[in-house]
Amino acid sequence: MACPVVRQRNKLAWLRQARRLMSALLVMIAVTAPVLAESDKRVAVSDVSGAIGVATTRQFTLATGRAQAERAEALIIRLDTPGGLVSSTRELIKQIVASPIPIVVYVAPSGARAASAGTFLVYASHVAAMAPGTNLGAATPIEIGGVPGVPQPRRDEPRKDDKDDKDDKGSSGTQSQSAAERKAINDVVALLRSLAQLRGRSPEFAEKAVRDAATLTAEEAHKQAVVEIVAGDIDDLLAQLDGRKVTIGGAEKVLATKGAQIVTIEPDLRTQLLSVISNPNVAFLLLMIGFYGVILEFWNPGSFVPGVVGAISLILALIGLSALPVNYGSLGLLVLGIALMIGEAFTPGIGVLGIGGLAAFIAGAYFLIEGAGADIDIAVSLPLIIGMAATTALLIFGVIAAAMEARRRVPVTGAEQIIGSIGQVVAWQDATGQIRVLGEVWNARAARPLQTGDTVRVVGRDGLTLIVDS
Repeated sequence: MACPVVRQRNKLAWLRQARRLMSALLVMIAVTAPVLAESDKRVAVSDVSGAIGVATTRQFTLATGRAQAERAEALIIRLDTPGGLVSSTRELIKQIVASPIPIVVYVAPSGARAASAGTFLVYASHVAAMAPGTNLGAATPIEIGGVPGVPQPRRDEPRKDDKDDKDDKGSSGTQSQSAAERKAINDVVALLRSLAQLRGRSPEFAEKAVRDAATLTAEEAHKQAVVEIVAGDIDDLLAQLDGRKVTIGGAEKVLATKGAQIVTIEPDLRTQLLSVISNPNVAFLLLMIGFYGVILEFWNPGSFVPGVVGAISLILALIGLSALPVNYGSLGLLVLGIALMIGEAFTPGIGVLGIGGLAAFIAGAYFLIEGAGADIDIAVSLPLIIGMAATTALLIFGVIAAAMEARRRVPVTGAEQIIGSIGQVVAWQDATGQIRVLGEVWNARAARPLQTGDTVRVVGRDGLTLIVDS
């Protein structure tokens, strides 16, 4: 048996070994814990480019929901837009203000812009950032857009804050602006100033961006307290966001974004399809394909292909147009123009219906997507309108030309073919008998008696009896 001293030494050695292992384990935990904690942090990123519309609103809603599901520290909207629909912009502002997670609007990459409606989104965000070489501003509504009836300011229009001009104009303000227009602009100014006060950003530039269409570069926007951060890329942005305080639902939150994982949120297929068909030119083309597909199916029943393609295109066009500021009077004018040109193909005349239909078609297409509801020029391309009008006119008047040519052509089939044909008498008695014409034997009658073998010419027909003359 081992002596007590040896047993005591072995026990002490085991205890020292256990302490060393515990110390190593604690050191390992202390070193790896921050890394593990950082790897659990996530930041969602979603790109918004092009005109702001219904598809953008849907994309933003999906991105916010996904960011919440991922327990993201923040949702970064990488923005590049010339503006868009006012209804969609207001909806986005409501979603940003009420968002349960911080929304960072980042105007990027270099060369991008946050013009018009994009300026409102920058002001509404919890944190605003821009990449070097970007710009924002020019938020003045134009005639077809931001606010109904508000025109684009002319370069020669005196500034509203010019005291001398104000004195000359009197208390009524700018002569070229109606009371409704001034009210509309003031409403937009109030919205942008309220967002500036909510987020602690420059209200002065907010007013200039609307009234004077002022713009700022990234560096200028940072100096004038319009944005908080100028960052070259996402990693730089995350580093500068780390430790910033934002207010969410009345509570203050400190962002912890340094070293966070980036979760890229792409738009789903439905959003991408909606974005494509809500393009004015695509919607117009689908509308034309739908009209002509259905018309061709009625002209040639049973072919099915034109009808199926036309029906699908027409439904897609209506979905796309529902997301655009459509002038329904112009849509009616467009349909009337097509109907008149089709009517010309079935009505003998000198082309009055066709010419009127062509004029109605062009006018309807030109004003189809040009109404209140957008702060940028959203309309069908003029070259596309001219091309479609020319194509439609060629098709319609081509049908008319073919019909006129067919009318002048000598009939080669049917009852009309036999009139004027030469035949031979087979049998005859008094004023009636039988003749052979075009290889067939017909009953015939004449104004005078004929002889068998006489040559006769068909001058008319009475039912199944031919009228002949020698």
